[in-house]
Amino acid sequence: MLLYDDVVTEYRDFATYAAGDSPCFEEWALGVAGDAEVLDWLSTLPPIKRQPNLVFAAARWHGAPAPAPYDALRAVLREQETAVRATVMARATQTNEVGRLATLVPVLGLVEGPLALVEVGASAGLCLFPDRYDYAWAPLGGLRGSGGPVLGARATGSLPVPGAHPTVAWRGGVDLNPLDVEDADAMAWLTNLVWPEQDERRERLRAAVDVARREPPVIREGDLLDHVEGLVDEAARHGTPVVLHSAVVAYLEEPDRERFHDLMTGLVAAGRCRWISNEGSRVLPGVTGGLEVPSGRFVTALDGTPVAFSHGHGHAIDWL
Repeated sequence: MLLYDDVVTEYRDFATYAAGDSPCFEEWALGVAGDAEVLDWLSTLPPIKRQPNLVFAAARWHGAPAPAPYDALRAVLREQETAVRATVMARATQTNEVGRLATLVPVLGLVEGPLALVEVGASAGLCLFPDRYDYAWAPLGGLRGSGGPVLGARATGSLPVPGAHPTVAWRGGVDLNPLDVEDADAMAWLTNLVWPEQDERRERLRAAVDVARREPPVIREGDLLDHVEGLVDEAARHGTPVVLHSAVVAYLEEPDRERFHDLMTGLVAAGRCRWISNEGSRVLPGVTGGLEVPSGRFVTALDGTPVAFSHGHGHAIDWL
């Protein structure tokens, strides 16, 4: 997905991203892209607050039915503009999609354990529990034995199917606004962020919250650029530090993306940690370079080297 871009391009890009996963969001995004009045309203918001996921979630929070035609979204944006604006300004798209672990665990399997996980942009920390789920990488294989829910992804290429769950000795993270898994309002907002037609994702989110409540992770509040090094040092006392993130760096402005890339490549070069990134094709150009990325796919990389194209919600992984 594109952020900090021309708003029409951003919404058209989101429509492409949503195609096949949410016909409702695809229609809404294309509707916004062609609606001069709504575009004028979006232009009054800070750039990071114009993003489709946030605007659509805020409208749904205030009663926009979904799935529903574009006119349903437009009506709420016009009739409840003040309330929607307040929610947009107060909330963030902290989608904690645990299904992404199906694309991250094969990469974690390439790192010698025990692992000490550091998630940047951790939200509620739901993706810090890769050892508490089972996996199915159809048609290439799977991983069972955790006793937890099964996360599945269609897989192609020579995917290195792990022979065992990762051993996680420590887990922590950082977020500008950490979400407490015991906070009913925060968890309701997370549920609201799940796309309209995706009942399976909603059920998976509820299961993930239950998993995290058994051992709530420690998430620091603050800017990831200020906390990564300290968290890496803390993690190193417990195992191999692994900094991971998925659909997070896109929310940084361009100079901070470059700072983050330089910080992580420096930490990796110094042998202080491993780095697993899972971001859109244009988010970390120092990682993706001139790689031709299929439409709607993220680039999953280990230590700055791409290893797979992944579906943004973890539904598929194409090993390179």
